[in-house]
Amino acid sequence: MIAFIIESILLGVGLAMDASAVSMTNGMKYKNINIKKIFLIAFMFGFFQALMPFIGYLLGSQFTSFLGKFTPYIALILLGYVGGKMLYDGIKNNQNKDDLNNIEKENDNLKYKTLFIQAIATAIDALTVGIVMINYKFSELLISISIIAIVTFILSFISVFLGKKFGVLLNDKAEILGGIILISIGLEIFISGIFF
Repeated sequence: MIAFIIESILLGVGLAMDASAVSMTNGMKYKNINIKKIFLIAFMFGFFQALMPFIGYLLGSQFTSFLGKFTPYIALILLGYVGGKMLYDGIKNNQNKDDLNNIEKENDNLKYKTLFIQAIATAIDALTVGIVMINYKFSELLISISIIAIVTFILSFISVFLGKKFGVLLNDKAEILGGIILISIGLEIFISGIFF
């Protein structure tokens, strides 16, 4: 049982890497984000990182492996969209420094739709983890996905604060860097999903 728990923790850490990077990006962009929103970010990422393997487990190996072929494309499109918008806004905002007060207000408002897209995009590749869990008993599945959710929650929560720290240091370049990071994660998921 201890080996199973350690394996689930390591799986959770592996799955949480993309979510942590995006959480850090949110911390950089939304510097004045409140604690309630930080909890929501961590919860959303943790929830979807656990939900996707659960769905993969329920759908079974054949459908999940078929769907797994499309996850790199879905992740690239979703993260490319959010990252591209962030990059565009960051460049535009740097060119229009006169409207700094409006930009500050806009930057402090992480929309639920954006957070939902981020959570889905970073968790979609976890669908295929459900294939690995096909041989688990249902109780083992619930334990494993709970551990994955907790690990992702903790890492995402910490990452937002790290992002806030870097965001203050980077000042007006944080949004541009955040967009580049999101696009890079989308490309990394796409390239590793297609070629490896």
